[in-house]
Formats: sequence, structure tokens, C-alpha cells
Amino acid sequence: MKDTTFYPTREQRQRLATTYEVQNGELRAQAGTLMDLPADARYPIPAAGLYSTAVDLAAVHTMMLNDGQFGSRRLLSRESVQAMTRNQIGELSGSFTPGMCFGLGWAVVRDPQGVTASLSAGSYGHGGAFGTQGWIDPKRGLFVLLLIQRVGLPNADASAMRQALQEAAVAAFQ
Repeated sequence: MKDTTFYPTREQRQRLATTYEVQNGELRAQAGTLMDLPADARYPIPAAGLYSTAVDLAAVHTMMLNDGQFGSRRLLSRESVQAMTRNQIGELSGSFTPGMCFGLGWAVVRDPQGVTASLSAGSYGHGGAFGTQGWIDPKRGLFVLLLIQRVGLPNADASAMRQALQEAAVAAFQ
């Protein structure tokens, strides 16, 4: 993951995706967001703050889908991946969408419903501050990445766009 960082370089900042919002029913570029960093920032933003690319995210999702192995290299033990993606909160409700629980750093689908209805129980992933989504369905052997930048949504984790992309990806693998 050569292009993932809390501290983007000047060159990386020039490639940042524009963040959009809906104004008067139209999609408009937002002038500034909570992610605007000072030029030489050296601290992560707690609300999000991790910058990445599709290539880097595909690599980490591939590694997780392969139980911690990427290509010929084992980066995490199978036991670590299992612990990270297993329900760690019992029956507590801990997500922005129903039927979810949390592992260690990953939201886990306990009971597929609503936006997760097309995913298998045990699928896991994470949503980003501006609607980005990454979900892994190990039973189907697939992952889905949605890289968008938009603000002002009541619950980006339950967006119709996310649901449609997941349904299309799952349908392509059936």
C-alpha cells in the first residue's frame, strides 16, 4: 500500500478527490471539508483521516479475503483475521445499519437485511466519512469497493448507491 497515509504529500493532496454535496437539488463541489489539512499536518483527524487509493484498498481487501495472505506473503495470521472479523460485542447494537456487530476494526454482518441483504452473514467491511464503502464477502469470495466523496447524507452506510453496487456485484458472481 504505497499510496495510503494519514499525512498526504503535496503531490498526493493535488490528487485528492473533490467532495460533493447536494445544494438545491443539485450536486455541487464543496469548497472545504473537515478533511482539509494544513499543508504540513502531522496528526490524523479522528473523524476519518486515512487517505488511500482504489489500488491500495483493493490490496488490503484482497489480503483480508485471502485470510491474511497477499500474493506469496503472509501479512496477518489466519487467527488474527478470524479475530478481526468475528463478533466481538455480543448482542450489543453497534452499527449505523441494522443486523450488524463489530469485530476488531471491521463491521460484521450478523443478520443480512436492508442495505446488507445481498451479503452473506459473516461479511465484513467499513464505511468512510463521506460515503466510501469497502465490504468483503468471504463466502462468495468477493469484495466491493465504493469510492465516493459526498457530504450531507443522513446515513451513508445505508445509502441506495451502496446497496445497488453490492447487489450488482453479488449478482455477477451467481
